[in-house]
Amino acid sequence: MSKNKLLLKISPALWSLAIFIIAQALTFATVWRQDPFLEEAGIYVPSQPSDIVSLWPGEVVLPDDTVVDVPAYSALGPIIIYFFVVVVIVGLVLYFLPLHLLQKLMRILFGILFGWSVFVILAIWLPLVPSLVLAVAVGLAWLLYPRVWLHNGVMLLAMVSLAAVFGRFITPWTAVVLLAVLAIYDLLAVRFGFMVWMASKLSLTNAMPAFVFPRKSKGWRSSLQEASFDHTEDEKPGERRFSILGGGDIAFPLLVSASAFFAFGLSSAMLVAVFGLIGLLAAYAIQLVLLKGRPMPALPPIAVTCAVGILLVS
Repeated sequence: MSKNKLLLKISPALWSLAIFIIAQALTFATVWRQDPFLEEAGIYVPSQPSDIVSLWPGEVVLPDDTVVDVPAYSALGPIIIYFFVVVVIVGLVLYFLPLHLLQKLMRILFGILFGWSVFVILAIWLPLVPSLVLAVAVGLAWLLYPRVWLHNGVMLLAMVSLAAVFGRFITPWTAVVLLAVLAIYDLLAVRFGFMVWMASKLSLTNAMPAFVFPRKSKGWRSSLQEASFDHTEDEKPGERRFSILGGGDIAFPLLVSASAFFAFGLSSAMLVAVFGLIGLLAAYAIQLVLLKGRPMPALPPIAVTCAVGILLVS
């Protein structure tokens, strides 16, 4: 295999690793500022013990007889239920809604999500009004100018925001168990074609919850329609002009790292992030060597390595 062909073959992995590292760095910058911002704003968010996994909301008695009240947004059971309810609702909407309505609905929802993500990050650094103006501008820019480079940028900010917000509410071990459950779902969804079907339907709306990596530099200026999953799945693995990395493969390791930051501190969270990166590398190694470029769910190896990282730091 020539050097150029090898580079083209591994370029999606290189872009994924770059996105992962940048996202982790932005997450640490955001969570580092988060508690001081909440204190300055007079917003109280109770801390959660680092060594428990509570299945349902309610009072939990720790080994030292301390009683902790676990709210619904911190308990594993409701979080898993919320996730699968959303998956079912999205699946039903994608199946029953006509394409022209689906395009409008999904693009509006994603535009709002991306605007909110930018607002969350900017609001902890800037005054309210400039943060709001910039957030609206970014959301409108994505709606009116759906290009690959812009989509990847706002997707990255969305993953960082989600991790920073929800990582504050759950314990690291809750995040790890959640990641393990989602890894099993990811494996089954890819195995039985549900993930491919959902990605194909969403790509028709120009609202993919995924990162898009072009093989050539001019591909960054392409529209999301050109990078449609319907196009990429019809191409052979070695000839695809675009490759796709699911947003969850970045978001959920970020969630574990953010939760580890609030429980154990920056150095421990950075170690967990390194283990998450190892899991992503392992996913690409399996895809390249064993699966010959066929779709590979990345969450299972990421879940294993993140669990090892949390085990070490806790």
